Amino acid sequence: MAAARTPHILLVNPWIHDFAAYDFWASPMGLLLLAAQLRRCGLRVSYLDCLNRFHRLAPPQDPAARYGRGPYLKTEIPKPPGLAHVPRRFSRYGIRPEWLAADLRARPHPDFILVTSLMTYWYPGVTETIAALRAVFPDTPVILGGIYATLCRDHAIRCSGADDVVSGTDFCLTLRAVGDIIGTRLDQHLTPTNPDTWPRPAFDLQPCIGFIPLLTTIGCPFDCAYCAASYLHPRMLRRSPRSVIDEIIFWHRHHGVRDFVFYDDALLIDAAAHARPIFEGIVQSGLTVRFHLPNAVHIREIDAELARLMRRAGVTTVRLGLETTDFDHRKHLDRKVREGDFHRAVVCLKQAGFEKNQIGAYLLAGMPGQSMTSVESGIRVVRQSGITPVLAYYTPIPHTAMWETARKSSPYDLAADPIFTNNAIAPCRREGFSWETYHRLKQLTAS
Repeated sequence: MAAARTPHILLVNPWIHDFAAYDFWASPMGLLLLAAQLRRCGLRVSYLDCLNRFHRLAPPQDPAARYGRGPYLKTEIPKPPGLAHVPRRFSRYGIRPEWLAADLRARPHPDFILVTSLMTYWYPGVTETIAALRAVFPDTPVILGGIYATLCRDHAIRCSGADDVVSGTDFCLTLRAVGDIIGTRLDQHLTPTNPDTWPRPAFDLQPCIGFIPLLTTIGCPFDCAYCAASYLHPRMLRRSPRSVIDEIIFWHRHHGVRDFVFYDDALLIDAAAHARPIFEGIVQSGLTVRFHLPNAVHIREIDAELARLMRRAGVTTVRLGLETTDFDHRKHLDRKVREGDFHRAVVCLKQAGFEKNQIGAYLLAGMPGQSMTSVESGIRVVRQSGITPVLAYYTPIPHTAMWETARKSSPYDLAADPIFTNNAIAPCRREGFSWETYHRLKQLTAS
């Protein structure tokens, strides 16, 4: 009797459709984590990245430049319905459609295709990707997961073109759901509450590795009004410092990686038990590597000792989750930071040797009812502290505390179509997008 054929699973990272996009250390970690577990279970796995900056037909880029960041290839396309009035060009970011078609035809026929999704308003890129997959493999089931599929499940079922939509970002539950669809159990040898039992994401499937993203904690103890972290990850999980250190050493020694990017929502929470041992282990290992913290670290956890340790370990980029300097009226947003916490953290980081261009503080702009005066004031406060203000334009997100307020304050029907939540169109400003306001704020942050 002939042996049963091993199923072949194709995993796909889709195109982005937007007014602007740039690779600020972006990686489909969840998809590549899933790929690693599929391989562990003995399945054949291949990976195709529609955003691949290093495609063999694309203009060459140095993966080590800009600490691993860089521009995507882009092609101007028509604006989606409802956004024709926005005075900006709209583009597909990623490889050319004909390159994708050729790459698909060169691969073995997959038994299943798994597609991920990120920003909710990027769903047109997901839809186009799935259509391109169907053009080559019309009879292959397509399963969609990821953030858009979770936050906007009903819309994804109606509009994505996928055969199945898997909601949720709990890794073990996702594996169980995908396994049920493809008829194979995928969650064996995993402990749902112990991420140390999970495999390392399959970053080796990428054509080159310019940086490695690290996820050392899952979830966040805060429940900020503008953030969906508590919905996407209802429970807080944390890896052991030893497993994190071992992963860093592995990628550095076996793949020559120098730049590591923390994707955590709560890296510095309970730093004595988590972040400090990680950074201490890196210092003791003698590795010459760089770390980047772009995901809004919690300010009140930073003291002089931690700042010095971060600097010694190789932390190069720090982004603080400030959000607003209107400290007297921020309780409806979050309870993460007080004015004294901010100024103390900045002093500690600067005394530890961090330069102005290495420290940035995120400031939210475009929230419902927010005045431009308050944003401009925040920019000035951050600049006066001697670090860099970084504007984060507000995106209305379903299942957050601010969603209903955003929906009611918007001139767009946010609930009907996620395309209208794009922060590039200032979706919660009744007067709509203002190019003049955008330029004024940009000049303030740069001056």
